[in-house]
Amino acid sequence: QVQLVESGGGLVQSGGSLRLSCAASGRAFTTYAMGWFRQVPGKERELVASISQSGGYTAIADSVKGRFTISRDNAKRTVYLQMNSLKPEDTAIYYCAASSAVVTAQYEVAYWGQGTQVTVSS
Repeated sequence: QVQLVESGGGLVQSGGSLRLSCAASGRAFTTYAMGWFRQVPGKERELVASISQSGGYTAIADSVKGRFTISRDNAKRTVYLQMNSLKPEDTAIYYCAASSAVVTAQYEVAYWGQGTQVTVSS
């Protein structure tokens, strides 16, 4: 069992930055690949970024490429999503996810965080 707790969301102006954190507890953090998804009402949950267990492999969605970066600190059992040059269309609830392999889709996720709201004003 893994518990995931996100933090760092909030309200920011267009062009601003936020860094989301996801702290993990429970089973060995390093056995899980991690990801960030986001969801707006009425739409499917969208994969934003993925990172392997070691952090040596990362993948970023085309919609945020060049603006968002995923990283992890295994000693701190934490994964981060650095979001720069934010746009109003980035407004969503952001969810942290853990999986046994690099995350490419929702159905692969074993554990979810509760989500953190990010709102970007124009």
